[in-house]
Amino acid sequence: MKKALVPAAFAACCLPLLWLGLQLALGGLGANPIEALQDDLGYTAFVLLALTLACTPAQKLLGWNWPIRIRKLLGDFCFFYASLHLLTYAVLDQGFDFGAIATDVLKHKFIFLGMATWLLLLPLAVTSTQGWQRRLGFRRWKRLHRVVYLAGGLASFHFLLRFKTPRLETIAWMGTIAVLLLIRAIDAARRRARMVQSS
Repeated sequence: MKKALVPAAFAACCLPLLWLGLQLALGGLGANPIEALQDDLGYTAFVLLALTLACTPAQKLLGWNWPIRIRKLLGDFCFFYASLHLLTYAVLDQGFDFGAIATDVLKHKFIFLGMATWLLLLPLAVTSTQGWQRRLGFRRWKRLHRVVYLAGGLASFHFLLRFKTPRLETIAWMGTIAVLLLIRAIDAARRRARMVQSS
């Protein structure tokens, strides 16, 4: 069971890409396939980000250790899908027109938030290996990777502003991320209180 966990999680993370590739090949993405592909890739990254954030609370609140074993995998796939989301926009939608991309980033809040989210995820993806953890030292590495919570908040508002009428599933995942951030804040406050008491 334990040995099958990581391969099973890897396969599950690949399924959205396989489904989107099949839909794209069969013309099942509607009248505007590029926009549909972009939205679905971004949404997949958003869900994986929420699941990544849920791993530590699941361990602390429920006593589950298995989510920690796949946390890095979920985070890596989150960045992978976020990068495909960005590339779909930059290459297929904008044709690498950097002037138009810069104008969009400055003009549209949701694009600005999406770009900011990806830039926050980039150093986390680069330093996700044990080698980088050793180079940075565990404390600095952990402090850096707390940025993922900020990325979760920015991604939430990116998707909220993306559509004129907010999607129910987006609001549900935003609520999930908000709860996870609250759990994180409460846990941090408790640890500070214990440190003060012990000093």
